Amino acid sequence: MSSVRRWRLAGSAAALALVLAGCSSGGGGGGTSSASTGGASGTSGAVPQIDAASFTADFSVMSQLKGLASSGKGIIGVLLPDTTTSTRYTQYDAPYLKKAFEAAGLTSSQFKIDNAGGSTSTMQTQAEADINAGASVLLVDPLDSGSGAAIEASAKAAGVQVIDYDRLVKGGPSGRFYVSFDNVQVGTLIGKGLVQCVSDWSVTKPNVLVMDGDPTDNNASLFAQGYNGVLKSHFDDGSYVKVGEPAGTWDPQQAATTFEQQLTAHPEINAVITPNDDNANAVVSILKGKGVAGKKFPTTGQDASLPGLQNILTGYQCGTVYKPIYLEAQAAAALALYLRAGATPPTSLVNSTTKDTQTNTDVASVYTTPIWVTTSNMASTVVKDGAVTVDKLCAGDVASACTAAGIK
Repeated sequence: MSSVRRWRLAGSAAALALVLAGCSSGGGGGGTSSASTGGASGTSGAVPQIDAASFTADFSVMSQLKGLASSGKGIIGVLLPDTTTSTRYTQYDAPYLKKAFEAAGLTSSQFKIDNAGGSTSTMQTQAEADINAGASVLLVDPLDSGSGAAIEASAKAAGVQVIDYDRLVKGGPSGRFYVSFDNVQVGTLIGKGLVQCVSDWSVTKPNVLVMDGDPTDNNASLFAQGYNGVLKSHFDDGSYVKVGEPAGTWDPQQAATTFEQQLTAHPEINAVITPNDDNANAVVSILKGKGVAGKKFPTTGQDASLPGLQNILTGYQCGTVYKPIYLEAQAAAALALYLRAGATPPTSLVNSTTKDTQTNTDVASVYTTPIWVTTSNMASTVVKDGAVTVDKLCAGDVASACTAAGIK
């Protein structure tokens, strides 16, 4: 993705330089309230003490924040990146964020959720519109850190509070927050899942291709840190062979091309680290086209997408990292409500910090917990949560696999 070349808000160039220069003085403080806007002057009564681990699938915790919602000012703008790198943004994030805001008592005129459709210029325009409309908080899930940092700098210069949503914005302004899952742990689950699968599927002499996500996405680096950390000992002792680690991408078509090229050059490849379900599905399609049977060639994934879950049931994918997005959406909505009301978010919500390696500062963070999903726990996780419906999951030739996995 190209970085932002222009920003149309008046005076933005000076504001950008001023705010980014301030990053060197430090980000949010270690899971404490030091990076917040201060006291609860905008609220009446005691500020609710929400815990990051307290959110549930019924969104009932959000009702505890109705006082904050009624006392806050300005709209909350949400900027989502695209509809192609993952189906999650339209399928889960947008509706869950809407549900969270409404459960807390906001009306449709008090929040706005946009998707940039893969265009940095579109996201800039959406951000500008939110700021001009009087936004008090922006949740930014950037297409890349460069464009995200410019948007956030302009927002902060206009007095708007900023939350990095799902992806950390490297080089973002000081005093912002970050809401996500523990993405190193996501990668660790992927790595451990591959190791278990290699054993379960009796893959002898694993020759592993490591396929990363887009290097411009900080999450992709964190995922790689996790799974490479798991696999290192296996590569070092010779029990696994690392065939290669080509340039990463979140584009499934490019992932398919890369995999086919690597398999042609290295026909001994018999296992692949794939960092999300869409890339895994691209690899699985090629394997099926070559007549590879199930439970012979491990792939991995994340996002608990419908194709990913079906590939798991039919033996083409070892598992997927399920990130219950309803937890992340509620955590982000809750944090936004504290900031909109001028209240200090509790340390029980802001429970960690994340290093911004570009500014060498810690960003106050809210982490929720990812889950590795296989056939053994699919019924008790994604199906139970309603993240996927049984009729869609178990359609066609997947029906018998669903029965075997106890999914009804």
